[in-house]
Amino acid sequence: MTDRSEAALPPARGSAVKGTVFSILGAISVSHLLNDMIQSLILAIYPILRADFNLSFVQIGMITLTYQLTASLLQPLIGYYTDKHPQPYSLPVGMGFTLSGLLLLSVANTFPFVLLAAALVGTGSSVFHPESSRVARMASGGRHGLAQSLFQVGGNFGSSLGPLLAALVIAPYGKGNVAWFSLAALLAIVVLLQVSKWYQQQHRVAQSMPKAPPAGLPLPKRTVVFSLGILLILIFSKYFYLTSISSYYTFYLMQKFGVSIQNAQLHLFAFLFAVAAGTLIGGPLGDKFGRKYVIWGSILGVAPFTLVLPYASLYWTGILTVIIGLILASAFSAILVYAQDLIPGKVGMVSGLFFGFAFGMGGLGAAVLGYVADLTSIELVYQICAFLPLIGIITALLPNVNHKVH
Repeated sequence: MTDRSEAALPPARGSAVKGTVFSILGAISVSHLLNDMIQSLILAIYPILRADFNLSFVQIGMITLTYQLTASLLQPLIGYYTDKHPQPYSLPVGMGFTLSGLLLLSVANTFPFVLLAAALVGTGSSVFHPESSRVARMASGGRHGLAQSLFQVGGNFGSSLGPLLAALVIAPYGKGNVAWFSLAALLAIVVLLQVSKWYQQQHRVAQSMPKAPPAGLPLPKRTVVFSLGILLILIFSKYFYLTSISSYYTFYLMQKFGVSIQNAQLHLFAFLFAVAAGTLIGGPLGDKFGRKYVIWGSILGVAPFTLVLPYASLYWTGILTVIIGLILASAFSAILVYAQDLIPGKVGMVSGLFFGFAFGMGGLGAAVLGYVADLTSIELVYQICAFLPLIGIITALLPNVNHKVH
């Protein structure tokens, strides 16, 4: 089946935008950068938290699980609600939860308070991601893959900054310095207030316009449900593998190669920076060549590198993880836009479902892999996870319904 052109598609439903609004995409990307930079600080200071509170790997996994489950369970519900009742100013409110979690983390003196801080940050994410994804699609002007990539690259670049800032600011001076990053949350709130004003204006204009039928290809319900199931399985394989690196890569390097905490954090920064670069590439490639081919090449294509990684030297471990991050990250924009095209008019619900499921799989993966690491060894975790990208072969079962922009 030949992919159909999306060049003449109308603006996203609920938006009066006729061209790509790069100023809004830039603002939402910067906000995503600040949001995910704050969140990644939690992952980056795991070695510090483990030393301060004498935590096991299972408890480390519980921190990730608490954050991810809080985000994942709420996101689809919030997206479903805001599809029917748009809430433009929910974006700065969500960032307020993240700010509260950050401040609590800086002063937490018991493990339960660390979990509560992680839950607050997760609640902020549950509001931020589906609504920001909606804004990105509204501002896309039909270039949905590009818009999602620009939105997501901010988050991934922010995630890569977390370990770097942790190595430079927190590791030498202690957990209390996390509080300084509340300034980033305050800046994000200011930026999001401006985005919310634009969002509200677009919503008012759209209400005054005749309702346009949702863009997209009508597909049988069974095909849509089956395709969504395939996409969620692919998200599982991608995020189970990613969490093995984002949560445990520093411990893996410290135990296997004897590197310092700061050295391990710099390696994690390199991996997460590669993830950011891969995210930026994936969306435009999906617009140009079709989303299915990007999904296929991203997830299955990374398998040779993940299979070699557990047996590599420190030098090659650093190189391989950068390659893995670059290739594997290009899938999410394509998966998300593919899913949005399957169910036109449900941008918030679909975004919430996929961001939420991704976070949930990351949290579940952290808990399960932490248990495996405690029971056996951290090296075995990477030997097991190496096979996950092979699941990408089921991409062949997806129908060729994704659009291309010429």
